[in-house]
Amino acid sequence: MPGWSATHIPDQRGRTAVVTGANSGIGYVTARELARRGATVVLACRSAARGRAAVVRLRTEVPAAEVEFAELDLAELASVREFATAYGKRHASLDLLVNNAGVMALPFGRTADGFETQFGVNHLGHFALTGLLLPKLRAANANAHANASATAKATTASTIGPVPAAPPGARIVNVSSGFHALSDIDIDLDDLDALRDPHGYRRWVAYGRSKTANLLFTHELARRFTAAGSTITAAASHPGYASSNLHSGASKLEGPSLLSRMSAFGNAVLAQPTASGALPTLYAATAPGVRSDEFIGPRFGWRGAPARSWRAKWTLDDTSGEALWAASEKLTGVSYASLPR
Repeated sequence: MPGWSATHIPDQRGRTAVVTGANSGIGYVTARELARRGATVVLACRSAARGRAAVVRLRTEVPAAEVEFAELDLAELASVREFATAYGKRHASLDLLVNNAGVMALPFGRTADGFETQFGVNHLGHFALTGLLLPKLRAANANAHANASATAKATTASTIGPVPAAPPGARIVNVSSGFHALSDIDIDLDDLDALRDPHGYRRWVAYGRSKTANLLFTHELARRFTAAGSTITAAASHPGYASSNLHSGASKLEGPSLLSRMSAFGNAVLAQPTASGALPTLYAATAPGVRSDEFIGPRFGWRGAPARSWRAKWTLDDTSGEALWAASEKLTGVSYASLPR
């Protein structure tokens, strides 16, 4: 793992990936590097204009890339369902789902379905998406293991030399944050989307809760896969402090301020490049030996090569994971019938 870089990504030919929020930042880099290694990549983005522009840009940077845009608004469950249906008509299976899209420290707001925006987009949207795409992930997992011996022999020639074949099996990567530690020790299961008392809303605590939810979802998903005898890998990642529009997005909503100036300074001086921030996600998505429920981040916490990351103990709590899962199924209407408790 020390020194791991995008040049170590295994051959992805024959694999299909969905990356949410892939029109910019870490999502775009993730999609680009997967495509560079031969994966067919679906850029799942809220904005059609930005999504299609990202496809054009990516094909310019990687001329042989197999990429496509598909509209997905995680703040609207109807859009999530439409995306999953459309994906199912175009693709027989899904090898890799990267739940990357997110919003950060926004003022209080609600999604189309009435959920607090950060919890709704960062967790509930991805929870629903994963459940709806699970049959395609299962199909890819079965195909990968059936062809494991052939896949193991595959190599690819590129300007940076041959690389090993991708490890067999489907993967889900949920992109969380070191800021998950800002949540109130645990998620308040009695007020999951902060709607009971919006006047007491604290944007950074709400963000931390949504990122804790990403990790609890990963933990419970991994536990249920194991219990069901499935070899699909569910892992999590975080970028550390990477220069991206995520950090500045919230401050821009409120106009010029000390916060926006500090964000701009941090991105320019302290943050690592976006390409470096994408490495933990790419590692979790492609590296051999990644185990379910692992949390991958920069080696030094906020920057550095990918490494196993610290996580708060409450993100490994089975009781909280089960409770969040049950609440998420109820709120989204998406049931994981093939993954019983």
